[in-house]
Amino acid sequence: MERTTPLSNPALERTSGWINGFIGVVIFSGSLPATRLAVLEFDPVFLTVVRAAIAGLLAVALLWLFRERRPAREQWLSLVIVALGVVLGFPLLTALALQHVTSAHSIVFVGLLPLATAIFAVLRGGERPRPVFWLFSLLGSSLVVGFAIAQGLSASPTGDLLMLAAILACGLGYAEGAKLSRTLGGWQVICWALVVALPLMAALSVWLKPASLSGISVAAWTCLAYVSLFSMLIGFVFWYRGLAQGGIAAVGQLQLLQPFFGLALAATLLHEQVSLGMLAVTLGVILCVAGAKKFAR
Repeated sequence: MERTTPLSNPALERTSGWINGFIGVVIFSGSLPATRLAVLEFDPVFLTVVRAAIAGLLAVALLWLFRERRPAREQWLSLVIVALGVVLGFPLLTALALQHVTSAHSIVFVGLLPLATAIFAVLRGGERPRPVFWLFSLLGSSLVVGFAIAQGLSASPTGDLLMLAAILACGLGYAEGAKLSRTLGGWQVICWALVVALPLMAALSVWLKPASLSGISVAAWTCLAYVSLFSMLIGFVFWYRGLAQGGIAAVGQLQLLQPFFGLALAATLLHEQVSLGMLAVTLGVILCVAGAKKFAR
């Protein structure tokens, strides 16, 4: 495994970034449906800490196997920010939110992630997208928010507020991790962030462990395995590398595709109703990807 280094051909590097980013988005698309199934049988806080602990142990093994050197002293703060955003913040807040809303409803909020990531790309990554880029990004986000309001936020204001907080935490973690990936490497960033969180996550996993796990179904265990291995580790290997190669704000717009994949999974695996309005909004925000991509640089 190699660190993320610039390729000799800038166009090839950007293309590679979009491919890696797309793979990451596909992997992440299964996170909310899997979490929704898992929280039916696991406590959401326990699910959050145990998935991070499992991924953290795998990260330790990878770092040891490839004999990776420790990050520089100035990189540890960024790793803490990544850990707070994507190892603890987003998984915990979404797990809590999914006790109040369906995965199909929560997935629509993922459409706000490109805008949140782009904002933090400016604040933390030093990127400066062109003004027209923000028009497309805001348009896609407005479609998502408008749909949520049309559905009636009063139905579960707690769930929607938790999802909005999760989006902010995730956007910060994405931008911070992508910036760090330029020097530390994509897979190294998520592994070290998991290692930073491991002592706390492992301790909480033991403390919050249910009295009995005998009644947990195979489906719930499978979902736990997915969010631990793919959502917490493998997906980030591709995602951070893609953001570092293609630009945080630009490749971040691929997240507009995540609701489409997620809604399909929710309908297929969870048999949740996906309305025509959901599909229309999802298709609308997908159309914003092309425009945002064109004017990102």
